[in-house]
Amino acid sequence: MRDIVSCFSENSINISNPSCSSYPSNACISPGQIPCVQTAITSVYKVILSNQKQLLLTLTWCKNNTGQGLSINLDNDPSSCFNLNTNLRLFRKKKGSKTLESNHSRVEVYWDLSAAKYKTGPEPVDGFYVLVMVDSEIALALGDITGEQRKLKSNVPVAKVSLISRQEYCSGNALYSTKAQFSDTGITHDILINYGGENKGLNHPVLSICIDKKTVIRVKKLQLNFRGNQTIFIDGLLVDLMWDLHDWFFSNPGSGHAVFMFRTRSGMDSRLWLEEKLVKKEQDKLEFSLLIYACKTP
Repeated sequence: MRDIVSCFSENSINISNPSCSSYPSNACISPGQIPCVQTAITSVYKVILSNQKQLLLTLTWCKNNTGQGLSINLDNDPSSCFNLNTNLRLFRKKKGSKTLESNHSRVEVYWDLSAAKYKTGPEPVDGFYVLVMVDSEIALALGDITGEQRKLKSNVPVAKVSLISRQEYCSGNALYSTKAQFSDTGITHDILINYGGENKGLNHPVLSICIDKKTVIRVKKLQLNFRGNQTIFIDGLLVDLMWDLHDWFFSNPGSGHAVFMFRTRSGMDSRLWLEEKLVKKEQDKLEFSLLIYACKTP
């Protein structure tokens, strides 16, 4: 019996099966390349309260030459937009709380970034917490919130939360690494995107995308194949991978960008995810998507 990957597409790649990749494991590695730097990360969460009310909560971390910032928004309602600005690379108010109103809901934001630790990107990796409550329910909890929860009483109800979209913006050279979890119960995977030249130099660029050190696509002659898609199979899920490097090649110097998208697909659905944008936006089950937006530096 053929497996689901073979049944779905002769060109599907199974990440969990090393034999499915015909590329060398180091195909994404280019010695001497300087990686891109994350400038912003936007995560969209689907929140279901105990009364079955559904909300979309958007959280964005950003970083530039002058500082860092955090913004939180509920259901794209301007009145519920929370912004924590920065000055001279230090948060103006590293710890505090704020109460907002959004569509007849009470929104409370608690944060502590006073001991936050960062790597190269705008999102803290340790020593912080961000807690969002909607109508006295915990709608989102990031970082170590144990102490804050004790203050709020341990019997505070917790809403059902799912990460449905993550957008990452980066700037610099054409080497970028990130992590993604394609399902709530799946493991976190390493993703590496590399755009570089082969033996003949940058006049013959090659695009390589690796997941967990395994090359899932390798595209040559990018000036002709600057757009495309590939189906991969990971954690029991079908994932559509799409790339668009048109503006990277053909826009004005210093303004080029590239877009890479990953999106899970349920069951044996034969439609590419790009064709689904007009299909049942209101459907209850939302698949996970990851968008990476890379900008060239002059």
